[in-house]
Amino acid sequence: MSSFIFLLLLFPVVAVVVVQGNGDDCTPIRCSKHSPIIRFPFRHQTLQPQHCGYPGFDLNCDHKNNAVLVLPFSVNVVVKEINYTSQTILVYDPENCLPQKLPHLNLSTSSFHFPLDEFFQSDSAIFICSDDADKSLYRFPCLIDPINKYYFVDNDNILLYQLTSCTKIYDIPRVIPRSISGKNGFRLEWSEPSCGHCEAQDYHFPKEIFFLLVTEALKKRLIAGFGCFLAVIILVAIVYQYIRFRTGRENQIKIEKFLQDYRALKPSRFSYSDITRITHQFRDKLGEGCYGVVYKGKLNNEIDVAVKVLNNSKGNGEEFVNEVSTIGRIHHVNIVRLVGFCADGFRRALVYEFLPNDSLEKIIFQAGSKKISLDWEKLKDIAQGIARGIEYLHEGCDQQILHFDIKPQNVLLDHNFNPKICDFGLAKLCSKEQSAVTMTAARGTMGYIAPEVLSRTFGRVSYKSDVYSFGMLLLEMVGGRKNEDRNVNNTSLVYFPQWIYNHINTEDNPMWAQIDEEGNSIARKLSIVGLWCIQWSPTDRPSMKVVVQMLEGDNGDLTMPPNPFPATSNIVGARHYQTEMAIILEE
Repeated sequence: MSSFIFLLLLFPVVAVVVVQGNGDDCTPIRCSKHSPIIRFPFRHQTLQPQHCGYPGFDLNCDHKNNAVLVLPFSVNVVVKEINYTSQTILVYDPENCLPQKLPHLNLSTSSFHFPLDEFFQSDSAIFICSDDADKSLYRFPCLIDPINKYYFVDNDNILLYQLTSCTKIYDIPRVIPRSISGKNGFRLEWSEPSCGHCEAQDYHFPKEIFFLLVTEALKKRLIAGFGCFLAVIILVAIVYQYIRFRTGRENQIKIEKFLQDYRALKPSRFSYSDITRITHQFRDKLGEGCYGVVYKGKLNNEIDVAVKVLNNSKGNGEEFVNEVSTIGRIHHVNIVRLVGFCADGFRRALVYEFLPNDSLEKIIFQAGSKKISLDWEKLKDIAQGIARGIEYLHEGCDQQILHFDIKPQNVLLDHNFNPKICDFGLAKLCSKEQSAVTMTAARGTMGYIAPEVLSRTFGRVSYKSDVYSFGMLLLEMVGGRKNEDRNVNNTSLVYFPQWIYNHINTEDNPMWAQIDEEGNSIARKLSIVGLWCIQWSPTDRPSMKVVVQMLEGDNGDLTMPPNPFPATSNIVGARHYQTEMAIILEE
């Protein structure tokens, strides 16, 4: 309240300064004599203050003195012309190859949109062909290499062309205008702010309109009352500083939390030279996986980060797109935070928060003197945290996110051993109303893949597939071993989940005998919940919301699930679907 009074009293003084002619910092400017005039609602991002323009209308000057506009996500276009009356701008790609950047162009979060009369009549696509295709197709000269050629194809007439040696790269929705592929550029419109009418009357925003509202009489009164307002402002400032001193610590905590949340929602984009600097020339290697190498780094010599440098020889960039499009838009205490990313030519990297206690796999499987021992209460907290993170992915986001690779290696632990789910390279986004998803190939890690992901015989793929993977993870936490253990005294292979089911209610259970009563209760709860999650039929598995309730509830509320292995007659049969069953792909 005091801050509001302070600003209210300060406004007349600011108005006097503006009226007296000290507001010329919004003078229209150009990048060069051939570039358009930059004035409201546009502003030069570095040469003009923020109040000179409207949010989202920032322009910069490049090294050729062209006016540059940045469209989501990091698509730079040169502004050739600005029509303030019709509220349109003419832009073009300085590299003359905008079709290559279409997958990254999304105007849904921008202040600009395409003109309605220039849309495609139907969806289209860009194809890559190893041989010459139909000569009537439009060919992109900029997208060319010694082997392949790139063509534009209308999906409605796709059957009319010979595309036997071609592969679709990506679709172009009908909301993209035809002129986007032209050499002369394309137009964008804006609706807010709506200043076209005033421009037609030769009024310029914002200074001219402001001066029309300030009469000569008001100017005299403001100047005459300046002394009185100044005295009141000094008094209010003293009170304000006192209140600020008392509440400073609380406000600082709120500000820091806001900055962290904002940074999680808006990951930064780094150049490859930034990545090299952050990792100190890739000096400290943390680990290596199928898709790249992870290094430890520092931001501003203060914040530790983990940098995953992706391997260009693996995949087609799908993992990079999945990571940025999923984890970059969400923030949850049990999901690792994406600090930023690098997409510099063919070099791609992902920058995450650094978690010092490595992965859950190292905790539950590591042997010898380096093994970290956690009590059962902490293991239960870790299980609950992972379950809440998966529940958030399934139900807490605008779109349902299916992870498809829940396993101990993809659960990282912070300094307090709080779990955070990572590695969204195999994730898939779908509508919350969508009961099942279509997949063209199995995805995940053997031992954690749900049966329906490998074969449609067991049902349709859905969020229940993540539930199955989480169940396998729970059982491994209980036993401290992989779900298949070859290092046993018996000569036959032990399928550990079935061993748990067969021994959970027996008094001679050797695993229960080794722990105290409280630990026994937690181990039994985690085992029962895990067995519910690994039911072969997806419809028999609970949702993650129910799983969280089961983990947080009393043991007395839990009932034993049906036998998840009805088709097996011995202790090893249940593993066969993962090692011997033929994969049936979705059509």
